[in-house]
Amino acid sequence: MLRVIIDGQPRECTPGTVLEALESLGISIPALCDDTRLTPVGACRTCIVEVEGCERLVTACTTPLAEGMVVRTRSPQVEAQRKVLLRLLASQYPAEAVARHPDKPFHRALREYGLADEARGTHRPESLDDSHPYIHVDMSQCIQCYRCVRICDDVQGQFVWRVWDRGAATRILPDGPDLKQSSCVSCGACVDSCPTGALEDRTLLDRGWPEAWTRTTCSYCGVGCEMDVGTREGRIVTVRPSREGPSNRGHLCSKGRYAFDFVTAPDRVTAPLLREAGGWRRASWDEALGFIAERLRRLRDAHGPDSVGMLGSARATNEENYLAQKLARVVLGTNNVDCCARVCHAPSAAGLKRMLGTGASTNSFEDVEHARTLLVAGSNATECHPVVGARIKQAVLRGTKLIVIDSRRTELARYADVHLRPRPGTDVPLLNALAQVIVTEDLCAPDFLRERVDAVEDFQAFIRDWTPERAARLCEVDAEDLRKAARLYATHGPSMMVHGLGMTEHVQGTETVMALVNLALLTGNLGGPGMGVNPLRGQNNVQGAAHMGCEPGQLTGYVPLEEHRARFEAAWGSPLPRAPGLDLMRMMEAARGGRLKALWAFGYDVLLTNPGANTTREALERLELLVVQDIFLNETARAFGHVFLPACTSFEKDGTFMNGERRVQRVRASLPPAGESLPDWEILCRAARALGHPEGFAFTSPEGIWDEVRRVWTVGAGLSYARLEHGGLQWPCPDEAHPGTRVLHTHGFALGPRAALRRIGYTPSPEARSEDFPFVLMTGRRLYAFNAGTMTSRTPNARLQPGDWLDMAPADAEQLGLQEGARVRVRSRHGEAVLPMHRAEGLRPGELFTTFHTAETLINAVIGPHQDPYTHTPDYKVTAVRVEHVE
Repeated sequence: MLRVIIDGQPRECTPGTVLEALESLGISIPALCDDTRLTPVGACRTCIVEVEGCERLVTACTTPLAEGMVVRTRSPQVEAQRKVLLRLLASQYPAEAVARHPDKPFHRALREYGLADEARGTHRPESLDDSHPYIHVDMSQCIQCYRCVRICDDVQGQFVWRVWDRGAATRILPDGPDLKQSSCVSCGACVDSCPTGALEDRTLLDRGWPEAWTRTTCSYCGVGCEMDVGTREGRIVTVRPSREGPSNRGHLCSKGRYAFDFVTAPDRVTAPLLREAGGWRRASWDEALGFIAERLRRLRDAHGPDSVGMLGSARATNEENYLAQKLARVVLGTNNVDCCARVCHAPSAAGLKRMLGTGASTNSFEDVEHARTLLVAGSNATECHPVVGARIKQAVLRGTKLIVIDSRRTELARYADVHLRPRPGTDVPLLNALAQVIVTEDLCAPDFLRERVDAVEDFQAFIRDWTPERAARLCEVDAEDLRKAARLYATHGPSMMVHGLGMTEHVQGTETVMALVNLALLTGNLGGPGMGVNPLRGQNNVQGAAHMGCEPGQLTGYVPLEEHRARFEAAWGSPLPRAPGLDLMRMMEAARGGRLKALWAFGYDVLLTNPGANTTREALERLELLVVQDIFLNETARAFGHVFLPACTSFEKDGTFMNGERRVQRVRASLPPAGESLPDWEILCRAARALGHPEGFAFTSPEGIWDEVRRVWTVGAGLSYARLEHGGLQWPCPDEAHPGTRVLHTHGFALGPRAALRRIGYTPSPEARSEDFPFVLMTGRRLYAFNAGTMTSRTPNARLQPGDWLDMAPADAEQLGLQEGARVRVRSRHGEAVLPMHRAEGLRPGELFTTFHTAETLINAVIGPHQDPYTHTPDYKVTAVRVEHVE
């Protein structure tokens, strides 16, 4: 601590700047160009203070605090000069803006110094830009603090805002004709930083300033951004990033920041529904749950408990997924329970668990800043995980080396030192070639191998045949690029891997993850800061859903059912089913075969998400009971549902989510439940009572459920709600004195002191190109839409992402005679879909990309039945197709 005197009072402060010391003491002074997310520059000079011994006034934001420093924040000299600075800024400023938005930092400063009446300017029509669906621009309110420019450059890395001309002619404008047509990605950082309202959320202008704020966690991707939700008159008016959020550090993406109006969408279903001959009719909760209970009992009695299945949800909380699998096992008597991790990152969990003993990220997002080399594999992170993608981009701009493995030329690939573009489905040969270079060029970490790794000699003998030249022929990459990437990863450490669905949604998804772990083991890039193997989880709680036990062979804590059966039977006071459970894909097979009679799915649109939409239809239409629990009547419910149960959104309930870095964070209600909707946990408790099994489901709050979770999940026992209040904690956290675990495997592995290298051969995809099907189709997500579009399609994001379209290399479009926007039919051996075509520079000839966001396209009708043999995860990334022009 530093001992200083501030405004005549002795104080003790932590080292930092004078402004940071003042803020910690609650002493407020104007600081119009300062933002804690940015390096201080002292440009506006409104934070000037007097420091004894300095000849001139100094800016508090750039001046380091020193032992014995004497600071005066309100001396006559300071106040006079600060008033001059503010008067200059106010001279051309619109008076109406000061009156209408009194809480803006600049407006507060003008009132404090009695200068509000000196703002006599007007709004200039030429300074207005209302092109963007979320952001209102009025540069007649700009005071040229440059915060918008700097936060766009230094946090998001988009470089949208440009400074034009000099002196009195200086203007700040976007890099396009207007903001909507610029390179803006709608993260809202510029709006969040603006001290005047020159940049403002349109929702605030339309709905007014919030009356209340609630800290919660984003319900979109697995980054787990903390955010503050502003509400007024029972409606969300704005969302701001939490400055304290450890996963996002004061930043959000377009979805978390702006895509919240699905909560009040006109087609929101807020009462239970039962399907009858004439269609859906409204029902009471008692009637709907009674119908479900009666039908489930009848089917179970007639066909056995394994004729029933339960699907948890990545969009539901940990507490709710815990209850879902407990209800399936204890009440329904089946291990037929799964969640949407099956169709995305199940290979990550399986591969990491097989290799290291824990099926989760080894490190934290914070390690992006500690790595000297980053390897991004199969992840378009700046679109699918934008906040982490921006952190990666910023690290690279500061000098971190970057290797990108991706068949497409993504935004991050443009920044890469090495971009490896394998032919889709050939990741294993590529990773084996990297391992071969590391072994044959003696780039391994000998001490790490000797102390912590087994099967080294067998692996070295196996890998020598995987030369870069051999892999280059299979992958269609340059052999020298493979060598360059291997050398960079092995010698410029610490090296950190992050990977996405481009690695896992393949027939060799699990083995691809294992091959990534091989590289980390060979080079010793495990167990320390800035390294490790880290899946970027696709949905907000996909890690938590499986971890809570929504998985047929795993119980809460992702522990094997048979090994921990006795412990859970004792805890739950009930025997667990003996028959092995079915995962989602096997449930669909059983339904088609008439063996699965009932399915209860919540927060998951099976029809729109699963591959082979035609075979999924066959499965769903054979069910005698399909219960859909969601916030909207999704495609599954609309086509095949028998009962619809209206659930709350995450803005309307409490609980916890678990993000992709193993961090458990609080979810808090900012709104009351809409209509008769209920939190999923309460629906499940009521269902258990309707089924005659209230024991073990008599919960009155999510915290009570979580306390039970902590009792059965030993390595999460220390994660009490009280300890999760501020930023959450990462497991393992076995007791309430434990600080949580940022880095796994520091001294050993969950499976023991040593891990073994694995010899992984290459299994080509069954989807081979041919004369009839000359293209390979990959599917995935884009920036503004999220998965099945359940939430984003009901927000203005739909204006930024208008449906699905097919990306095609310009040379292919030219050869087929296709103009931009032409409607095309994509046909595979399994089905077809029609959508518009877009010429995309980031694709090689013969390769295509599209999304699966809309029911109108239903692109998953094209995807085939091929699966990863370990996890049954579908191969969404390799489908042989042909493309035909639709007249």
